[in-house]
Amino acid sequence: MSVDIKVPPLPESVTEATVAAWHKKPGDAVARDENLVDLETDKVVLEVPCPEDGVLGEVLKEEGETVTANEILGRVEEGAAAPREESAPAAEQPAGAAPGGEPAAAAATATAAPPAQAFEGLSPAVRRLVGEYGVDPRRIDGSGPGGRVTKADILKHVEGGAPAPEAAPAPASEAPSTAQAPAAPSAPPGARLEERVPMTRLRQRVAERLVEAQQTAAMLTTFNECNMKPVMEMRARYRERFEKAHGVRLGFMSFFVKAAVEALKRFPAVNASIDGNDIIYHGYYDIGIAVSSSRGLVVPVVRDADKLSFAEIEKTINDYGQRAQEGKLAMDDLTGGTFTITNGGIFGSLVSTPILNPPQSGILGMHKIQERPVAENGEVVVRPMMYLAHTYDHRIIDGREAVQFLVAIKDCIEDPARLLLEI
Repeated sequence: MSVDIKVPPLPESVTEATVAAWHKKPGDAVARDENLVDLETDKVVLEVPCPEDGVLGEVLKEEGETVTANEILGRVEEGAAAPREESAPAAEQPAGAAPGGEPAAAAATATAAPPAQAFEGLSPAVRRLVGEYGVDPRRIDGSGPGGRVTKADILKHVEGGAPAPEAAPAPASEAPSTAQAPAAPSAPPGARLEERVPMTRLRQRVAERLVEAQQTAAMLTTFNECNMKPVMEMRARYRERFEKAHGVRLGFMSFFVKAAVEALKRFPAVNASIDGNDIIYHGYYDIGIAVSSSRGLVVPVVRDADKLSFAEIEKTINDYGQRAQEGKLAMDDLTGGTFTITNGGIFGSLVSTPILNPPQSGILGMHKIQERPVAENGEVVVRPMMYLAHTYDHRIIDGREAVQFLVAIKDCIEDPARLLLEI
């Protein structure tokens, strides 16, 4: 009996999706609730689970095709068994030897797979990579919450050249170059090559929103700089105790989220948005955090940031970062938001002018911390300084408000006790 594999209901405001990747081929055995295919929308990646145990039959929608809700992607033959491959008769080998002249123990090691318990607690994307590269996740230090192994951890392990723990080393001439981009096609010397690839839906959506922001908002950017020494000293003093008490590292982002909330309370226009001829003043503080993922830029939202502790903010941001890399962000994670923070400093940016995230009216840009000579009390001293950029919609935010808003953030960062005392 055939069971249809259908496109699940798509999130609100999303009308279609693209088949990103099939994880099984026709004839492969499949299990109920196993992830069969990824669908990419302009905001999130949706996983389509297998409806029943059996064998994957025909695939009706190939990778790259556009689909809509409830459309049939393929079919599963319920209760069928995958065809068994007949192995060719082995040539005679000496006792204790495996085909190819290798010792039997080495051959057994090369084909051994991680035990079932090694896959416990891993996401479908991570399990897929574990099977693909033959690595043992128990031997990889996880960067996720509670030490969980993420997709990025697997790729870093493979790209770092670490040998797969369960596989025997292959000769250099035969070793596969996994996790690397395909080599460029060979061409005569002096030839100039080109490659045309379609933009992903997420990249298309990001492009549309950036152009929309520039065409519809009166964007202007004001700059300032802040001395990061007080925050850096506080982090160094309490880092170990904080991590031991809360199970998460104390980063800079939680300080800036708290500082932004305090500044937004003082200048409500920066937390507002335009709807036609009306200005909507938001009485809550949902802070978007720009996250760079393998698919592109996404902005998950920290809800009610004013009600969260430093530890809760750090845990939320870490969780978003991990799920962004694994393509696990839900639509609810990305919708809404009253203000956005982006940190180009992690990539080495010294200064930039961030673009608004419509319909928001303000965005804060953090940058690289760099030691620079500055004047303090009539003397030149060296301090770890960061340039801050505040891009705002000049239609509803005056220059005075925009500058004072940024100064308020600067004051909170340079005197972090303000964040605890809310002054």
